[in-house]
Amino acid sequence: MLGPIFVREWLTTPRRPRHFLTRGLVLGALWVLLLTIWQTTVGWDRPPTLGDQARFGLLAFQILIHVQLCLLLFFAALSAAGTIAQEKDRRTFLLLLMTDLRNYEIVLGKVLGSMLQIGVFLVSAVPVFMILMLLGGVAPFQVGEAFLVLAMSTFAAGSLGGLVALWRDKTFQSLALTVLLLVFFLCCVRGLGLLPRLFAIDARAVIQIQERLDPFMALANVVDPPRIEAPAFHHPTFGFGIVMFGVACLLNFVGIIRLRVWNPSGEPIMQRESPDSTGETALNAVDRAKAHAAPGAVRSVWDNPILWREIATRAYGRRPLLIKFAYGLVIALIGYYTLGVLEQRSWAAARGLVPITVLSLLLISAQAVTAITSERDLGAFDLLMVTDLSPREFIFGKIGGILYNTKEYLLPPLILIIVYAARSQLATPATLGRSVEAGIVMLIACLVLMSFTVTLGLHVALRAETSRLAISHSLGTVFFLSVGTMLCLYLILINGRFEYQWLSFSAFIFLGVGGLWWVLCGDRPSTALTLASWLCPFAVFYTVTNILIGKPGGVESTDPFVPFIITAGSFGFAVAAMLVPLLSEFDVAIGRTSAGGD
Repeated sequence: MLGPIFVREWLTTPRRPRHFLTRGLVLGALWVLLLTIWQTTVGWDRPPTLGDQARFGLLAFQILIHVQLCLLLFFAALSAAGTIAQEKDRRTFLLLLMTDLRNYEIVLGKVLGSMLQIGVFLVSAVPVFMILMLLGGVAPFQVGEAFLVLAMSTFAAGSLGGLVALWRDKTFQSLALTVLLLVFFLCCVRGLGLLPRLFAIDARAVIQIQERLDPFMALANVVDPPRIEAPAFHHPTFGFGIVMFGVACLLNFVGIIRLRVWNPSGEPIMQRESPDSTGETALNAVDRAKAHAAPGAVRSVWDNPILWREIATRAYGRRPLLIKFAYGLVIALIGYYTLGVLEQRSWAAARGLVPITVLSLLLISAQAVTAITSERDLGAFDLLMVTDLSPREFIFGKIGGILYNTKEYLLPPLILIIVYAARSQLATPATLGRSVEAGIVMLIACLVLMSFTVTLGLHVALRAETSRLAISHSLGTVFFLSVGTMLCLYLILINGRFEYQWLSFSAFIFLGVGGLWWVLCGDRPSTALTLASWLCPFAVFYTVTNILIGKPGGVESTDPFVPFIITAGSFGFAVAAMLVPLLSEFDVAIGRTSAGGD
């Protein structure tokens, strides 16, 4: 019923070797996470009681469903958007439109086919939750409701990514708009809670609307179910499932209706040759000078043509202001909530700066990796390699273009750091000086992280075999470095005893080191990149842990210089380890030749 596109994905996905590898890694990560939670709640120094097992089961259930929700929302949306966008970049999507495939077969085949791997991850976690149910503390209906919320959230996020990719022309626009619209939707749903303060609206009615739109609030109702007897739609969890299924169907329906309206788009206008006085189809000197593929005035190219193309042309599609406008809305919502609503609460700076920085890094990473993958998918990368462009011109031209096109994403985290430093309410001059010092080192550390993200995107895109693999590696690395670190710290803060979690902490760190090593130099090992893959995870964990212990914002605030040196040194070394081979041994770095052959 879904057509040959979905059938092909259904038959070929289990045949790929990485299908079994990734499934094993996901289940292994869940096992390590469960081990960490057991050490946190029970420990190994005494036999567990039935109450201990029940508390462990409930806490593990609560943490696992929230972790899975974050992963599924992120990867389902980007997987669907990336699959369709890459077809457009390779110009193979036009071939699908020329066949006798129906619109729904193309749209549903691409969207649902891209989420097959995500669905396997979701289904493979069912036995884990069943085991938790046997320990007590979790009822069978809670497991079913949790998977209903996760499945419907995944379906809606994937449908959103597919619709955006069908609408936009370039991969970067599809990825960036998908992430921004997803975050904007969650921010708007949370922002509905301000309506009772501004207008005479029943707060309970607003909460009921939020529970049917916000997946995190729906999971909160799963963990602590309401004691009401009501029809399915009035039940928060079932109501959320019905609403999300309707939203997903609506998004796919719009994509099916607008498929051949939005596509193809952006076709070049070719000018016909005008006949001369003898009737032959030959251009005279004047017409020949005016004839070119792109109508308009002829523009002079800069000394670095790569930089000129990145800045002075529409290299990443039309209407780039749409992405920047959406990003501005998201930043405004987060900034209002953190600087206004949470101003007097603890950790307001972290709640505002962390999400804005993570979002900016994801957008910068998407821009960096698609700067190379778009060239490769269009077939222009090989043409650039046979020109007289030097590696420095190519690499620095790409970096300059990335920085120029992402300047709106680079500035907000830096501005927010300055705002927090200026609004510091520390009284004594000594602590005020430390606050200024913290602001300066945070600015420099944030710039280093942004440089690492840009270089990582170029490095991965030049070495990866396919564009889809490069995008998943680049965005996944940024996502796991941020979300994975916060998860480890949350587990430590549960009971505040790090020594009880040394074994699981080591497992998480080594998994992070191994994943970063595979992304940086798994196919072509390098001593410098191997060292960088060891330094960066430890540096991130040490820095955030040092901040937590130091109680930022108070008189016990820790000295920020040592964490800054460790973070800037580790990620700065990683940038050099990726950038130096690209400038000195470009063909070797991208795998076009080998060092032994030279």
